[in-house]
Amino acid sequence: MKTNFLTLNVIAALLLGACSSDDTASVVVNNNEVTTTVDEDGTVNLSGIYSDDLTLDASTNYLLNGALIMDTGSTLTIPAGTTIKAIKTGVGAGTYIAVSEGATIIAEGTADNPIVLTSSESSPEAGDWGGLIILGDAPINSVTGNDTATSEIANLPYGGTDSEDNSGILKYVRIEYSGGSADGSSENNGLSLYGVGNGTTIEYVQTFEGKDDGIEFFGGTVNASYISVINAQDDSIDWTEGYTGTITNAYVQHGAEHDKAVEADGFNTDIGLIGNFYSSPTVTNLSIYGLGSIEDAGSEAIRLRVGTEGVFSNIYIQGYEEAFDLDDEQTGISVTSGNLSVTDVTFDDVITKLKNDTGADFTEADFISGDGNGTQTDYAIWGAGWTK
Repeated sequence: MKTNFLTLNVIAALLLGACSSDDTASVVVNNNEVTTTVDEDGTVNLSGIYSDDLTLDASTNYLLNGALIMDTGSTLTIPAGTTIKAIKTGVGAGTYIAVSEGATIIAEGTADNPIVLTSSESSPEAGDWGGLIILGDAPINSVTGNDTATSEIANLPYGGTDSEDNSGILKYVRIEYSGGSADGSSENNGLSLYGVGNGTTIEYVQTFEGKDDGIEFFGGTVNASYISVINAQDDSIDWTEGYTGTITNAYVQHGAEHDKAVEADGFNTDIGLIGNFYSSPTVTNLSIYGLGSIEDAGSEAIRLRVGTEGVFSNIYIQGYEEAFDLDDEQTGISVTSGNLSVTDVTFDDVITKLKNDTGADFTEADFISGDGNGTQTDYAIWGAGWTK
């Protein structure tokens, strides 16, 4: 069943009966398990578990006032130009959008009319709300076979055997002021991709001013391109649990509060390596801008650890004390076996190009080739118009 949810005609009809008082009034609309309210100004409040399709309208004001979870089999459609504002909530509440395993999101903005997920605060700050969570059926190395893991936020299942899992489309989507706590210990990322497969389209996505990670890959095979992360207070790009997709054309800019531009794990150390493979993505055309090697003492651009593999090519790193920091014996083995390498990289205002804390015996030349050959991703062109 498709629910063309609360477009302007429906809202107008509802509001005719809601405006008899000068006080703010609400109209209650029941949609299966969901109770939705429409304020007198036409703002639609969104939260709950949706088992039917949910189609939004770009001309409507939406307020996310809790967790919005799309159940298995449902589709969330967000047209170009739509803005969803999220209320600021304290620890324990959790305001986020989650697309369950077996559900689909179709969010196709344009450069001129991006989709914006943001805070409702008049003076927004990082961590005002949660973020966007997508869960799929692609392989992860924290389980085997058709077993599933459980997401840190919302306790939803993810992972499986379908490398081509299709969880939908994200295109020209900006996620702002995310990273709020869902409970006392778990923080949302701007965009969390749990076991998402390469049938899913992730293109032209920005996370801006997030309190936790910008975008994190929990296993899966999804390919992401034209990714912008500005002022993430934790890691900008993070992967773990056997992520094996591609990241192409990515731009990272650090603010005063930050951790790593890339933090990469071969598996989740809280769970252990259960599957028989490590994270092994391909990263191409990545530009990272820090605050300065002297100004930001101790800063690291890229931390590679717990056995991650990966192929990095055409990388530009500016303004860090350390560019690549490698930890863990298995990560060293990934280098010596040829499964972890960097080709064509330029270091600008970087003191230490490689820090080897793996215990493995390899040289900088064994890990890095084409020093000075990296060029910057053309962010001024592909990021124009839809990013902040």
